[in-house]
Amino acid sequence: MTDDQTDPTAEQPAEQPAEQPAEQRDEQPDEAGILGLPEGPTYELQQFPEKLAVVKLPPGAEIPEWAESSSLFSITATATETSLVCAGRNVPTKQVAQKGMTAFAVMGTLDFALTGVLAALLLPLAEAEISVFTISTYDTDWILVPVAKAEDAAEAWRRRGHTVNLAVPVTKPPRKSKR
Repeated sequence: MTDDQTDPTAEQPAEQPAEQPAEQRDEQPDEAGILGLPEGPTYELQQFPEKLAVVKLPPGAEIPEWAESSSLFSITATATETSLVCAGRNVPTKQVAQKGMTAFAVMGTLDFALTGVLAALLLPLAEAEISVFTISTYDTDWILVPVAKAEDAAEAWRRRGHTVNLAVPVTKPPRKSKR
């Protein structure tokens, strides 16, 4: 064989694909931030108008008379503490509490098999340096943020494709009178 001929049985180097521009690659730009989470489903949230408080009570404490119900009223008790989320207007000033919280609820019933719901909603808030307090109920997830950061939170979610609407107050049907 001469130098200008090639042996057809010899291994040839594999052809390297040409570098594709970023817009043609399968991978998308990482907009999920520091954790590198892929963009996932989007959610609809409702923003509730009440100012809430997260109150610290001793373990096994009774619910105080001043604790008022609102769009969200939650009692969480562990062996070491009892936490209460309630309307903030009547919480005594000397009570250990974080007042001035705004509640957002994920709309609809979330299946227990869903994964990543809170991660998708909390990551934009972490990136915006907005602190949160979360509560899950049987049906959905609630995210509380400081009132002063509520609009920033709503905007951070909208930038990620989530929808945020003001909650429509739920009115109880009038009681039927007994005759």
